[in-house]
Amino acid sequence: MKPNFSELARYYGMDRRTVKKYYDGYEGKPKTRNKSSMLDQYYDLIRTKLGIRGTTVKAVYEYLIDQGFDIGGYSNFNKYIKSKGLKPKKTPKGHPRFETLPGVQAQADWKEDITMTSRSGVVYTFNVFNYKLGNSRYCHFTYKTNRTRQDVFDCLIAAFKSEGGVPKEILFDNMSSVVDLNGNHRYVNPKMKAFADDFGFKIRLCKPRHSFTKGKVEVSNKFIDWLLAYDHDFDTEEDIVKIIKKINHKVNMYINQATNVPPVLLFQKEKEYLSPLPRTSIVESYMSTDRRAKVHKDSLLTYKGCRYSVPPKYIDQYVLLKQLENVLQVYYNTELIAVHTLSERKINYHSEHYKQLLATSFKEKEDIDSVAAANLSHMDKFLK
Repeated sequence: MKPNFSELARYYGMDRRTVKKYYDGYEGKPKTRNKSSMLDQYYDLIRTKLGIRGTTVKAVYEYLIDQGFDIGGYSNFNKYIKSKGLKPKKTPKGHPRFETLPGVQAQADWKEDITMTSRSGVVYTFNVFNYKLGNSRYCHFTYKTNRTRQDVFDCLIAAFKSEGGVPKEILFDNMSSVVDLNGNHRYVNPKMKAFADDFGFKIRLCKPRHSFTKGKVEVSNKFIDWLLAYDHDFDTEEDIVKIIKKINHKVNMYINQATNVPPVLLFQKEKEYLSPLPRTSIVESYMSTDRRAKVHKDSLLTYKGCRYSVPPKYIDQYVLLKQLENVLQVYYNTELIAVHTLSERKINYHSEHYKQLLATSFKEKEDIDSVAAANLSHMDKFLK
């Protein structure tokens, strides 16, 4: 008996011709289409090339392009590889966990080139040295503007003093301040080796491209990223140092996922196994008495919470600071570029430096002296 297509169409809210089409055997559009691809003609070649160990999809794509084949864009090429199941499968490589006994090992690494901007728009680029004891996971963060060998000495000494001792060995990656390269061979720098001998620890190096070897210190590097939340919410370099110390304290107080206890608790036991520091004369012989600072856009640098001027041509450069009694000397390379008497005033401009800075944006050259004198006078009254 033939159905009433019009009545069925009204009931289902469809066109009667659609109802009749399905009644006559239509099964709808196929879910997959067997449409051929322009890449099918290269299937065997693609499969062969992807079978080479270590070859990537991008490498095969670039190879085919170099051969002059018309294969379209990389996005479609990648989709074709996936649809045919040709994408090389990576075999995950496991690596065992290593735990060290108390006082045996520490790991050290840099968190490099962190950039933050103060409330006044001053940009600071710096590094944080991360030193972490292997057993307790207790860590020590140190602010540094550079990553020289002397900076590594300063950071290690600061960590040793803070934690009250030295571990038996410290694990480093291939940081240039520790490792010298000679062709394919690498060896510990003699000065770094002498430092380790004097402080009584052995230097261990990670295997190249095996970052998981120092996984404990790598894990705590992510906590240093908490700094970024303070961007545009601080005023001086000293504020950054305080924020780093605050984060460092929190990390040592939070429960560690690996040990299920805060690092500070396990550290109370581990510090008993650390070796004592060498005598004071040895420690002081490795400590830097100089300090480096960056000159900001206002031609000022920061020293002990106060700011001092240098000639504007050194803006964005790093300079060396030396304190001799109550005098601050500023060097660029070996050249003495400024001398200041240490002061409790927050901003200390030499009038000549200020006039040079003013001249870079002041059109009326003849009025620079009077404007500079007036501005500096107002600044002194404001800062009192």
